[in-house]
Amino acid sequence: MPTPSTPHIMLLAGEASGDAHAAEVATELKRIQPDVQLSGMGSDEMRAAGVDLFFDSRSIAVVGIVEILKHWGEIKQAMELVKRQLEDRRPDLLILIDYPEFNLKMARHAKSIGIKVLFYISPQIWAWRPKRIHKIGRSIDHMAALFQFEVDYYQRAGIPVTFVGHPLVDKVKTSPQVDQTRAQLGIAEEARVVGLFPGSRHSEINKHLTLLLDTATLMQQRDPDLQFVLPVASSLDYDAIREVCDGYDLHLTLTRGDLYDVIANCDAIASCSGTVTLEIALLEVPMCIIYRTSWLSYQIMSRLITIDHLGLANIITGKEIVRELIQQDANPQQISAELFALLDDKDYRKRVINDLKQVKSSLGPGQGSQRVAELALSLLQ
Repeated sequence: MPTPSTPHIMLLAGEASGDAHAAEVATELKRIQPDVQLSGMGSDEMRAAGVDLFFDSRSIAVVGIVEILKHWGEIKQAMELVKRQLEDRRPDLLILIDYPEFNLKMARHAKSIGIKVLFYISPQIWAWRPKRIHKIGRSIDHMAALFQFEVDYYQRAGIPVTFVGHPLVDKVKTSPQVDQTRAQLGIAEEARVVGLFPGSRHSEINKHLTLLLDTATLMQQRDPDLQFVLPVASSLDYDAIREVCDGYDLHLTLTRGDLYDVIANCDAIASCSGTVTLEIALLEVPMCIIYRTSWLSYQIMSRLITIDHLGLANIITGKEIVRELIQQDANPQQISAELFALLDDKDYRKRVINDLKQVKSSLGPGQGSQRVAELALSLLQ
């Protein structure tokens, strides 16, 4: 247990990308103030960063209204556990990382018992349910925003906010061994490589894995020399995904290697919507974005969303720089057609790459995780 003079910060992350962002903040907190005590909810990366985990969040890493309802029992148990931890441990500060529906409930509870709250990675009030900003303001002490355009929303609502920039600006870099990646994966240097990125959540794998494998099958029929690579997130069961892939006769390599080296060695990528699309954009690899959810979730969300785009690269730049294929449009025929356009149409490919260059300049000067850590420690003063 922390001593009275030792600050105790609790961090809550609910899925793979949040776990990664929280781990980076934890690392910076330890660097700036080595005696800080860190506890929380998350997964492998937070644990490796020195956070004392009281709950592994992989079991509740789901997205979509119907999917959340299916796992509601587990989610509710996690909420009750976090509340007890807040009451028993009484951290000096609670840092909430993304996962808004869960984390905002935890914010309200923390505030009700006198614990300061910093929310990192703003709920997408600019995309849907903008009026909830007032409820958010009553639940937190400070918002750390990834994007500059988010700041105006909070300032207008009188909510303390700091633009910290996106941590991916620093993180998304290839390794010195990037030129050896194809050889390590057993892929010929001259081959054209298509990345298949089905997502990091179990619910996304259920919706996207066979869709992308069917797409690859269609593409291989047209061009038998194509090679495919599928990164498997640490949050997923590698053997289970391998078993599904083994049912397809494809030139396919599964990997858990350096994701950014893998991305950089792809000529085009079909990716599930999410943080990874921003990582792909920062490495300037042409892509299309796919997304499927349950019919009911889509019907509800499509009536709530107030923006024209789903992909982060498109939202940041305010235009569709990469093609989005959603629900019924996310089918092997349309996905393969878009991927072949990115591979074969030189003018189109060049235009997409040039547009992707705009993304990095919109994400801040870097050192985002350090800025969050500094902000968190300042809230303890």
